[in-house]
Amino acid sequence: MSSTRLIGVPDQIYQPTLSQLRAFVAVAGHRHFGSAASMLNVSQPTLSQALASLEQGLGIRLVERSTRKVLMTTAGTQLLDRARATIEAADGFVAEASGLGGTLSGPLRLGLIPTVAPYVLPALLPALRSEYPDLAPFIVEDQTERLLSSLRAGAIEAAVIALPSEGAGMVELPLYTEDFVLVVPEGHELDGRSDVPLSVLASLTVLLLDDGHCLRDQTLDLCRSVDAAHPAGDTRATSLATIVRCVAGGLGVTLVPRSAVSVEQGKGALGVAEFAEPRPGRKMGLVHRASSARAEEYAAVAELISRVGDPART
Repeated sequence: MSSTRLIGVPDQIYQPTLSQLRAFVAVAGHRHFGSAASMLNVSQPTLSQALASLEQGLGIRLVERSTRKVLMTTAGTQLLDRARATIEAADGFVAEASGLGGTLSGPLRLGLIPTVAPYVLPALLPALRSEYPDLAPFIVEDQTERLLSSLRAGAIEAAVIALPSEGAGMVELPLYTEDFVLVVPEGHELDGRSDVPLSVLASLTVLLLDDGHCLRDQTLDLCRSVDAAHPAGDTRATSLATIVRCVAGGLGVTLVPRSAVSVEQGKGALGVAEFAEPRPGRKMGLVHRASSARAEEYAAVAELISRVGDPART
């Protein structure tokens, strides 16, 4: 879209604030003011004012607003990478200053997908406190696409997701690989088996997480691979814990990552069956921006997550 130059800009060198640049990058990433404001944890009027002040100070229009969508202007598209680089440089400055004592320290905004967070955080957070007492972690649980959008916008610094991320400009640090297991109602004919063929999915009622969860997509792919094209679509949930309770209540079966088994099975009325080799599964990784100045710190965090989160080690 073509740029619109604003009228009445003061004849002086304008210095945008980081808050204004973050507002611009967030809106550009989400193309929606409400979603961008939520990601930055500010009100929508605050976000809109920050972006408007940035445009007024620069004397150019960066985005075009309408009642339905947000469009980037030519100038906004051209300046977006510069804005991201500026935010990255500022975050890197703070991170480096925090780490001058020789240990991993300062704030770390870490995202985790919902099928990882409840099962890894109970071990990860105490380990972070023990090994890096000067680190101040902030946790964001969200679906993969929203975590990647938050990464691109600078709202978080790293994310634990299933690989590959397919995110341009991202570095992927492998953490661990884990199997999927089949959870069934307690006493089900498959309960306790360790040689279940994947083809059994074609004859079962498979419960799914809601749209946007990567585990849902992975389960659907496995169902399609054995011509189980119609898993249950009426029962869906936003959390793995809810789906598992539905299984315990006899509504069907579902696939869960191995790291979730001990926690969910401990709640009772749940059976577990393992697939025959080669077992389906997923590869987990820590993802961060390639331009980040904290690559060495993220590598240290990744090593710790691998140590406490890998179900093969715990």
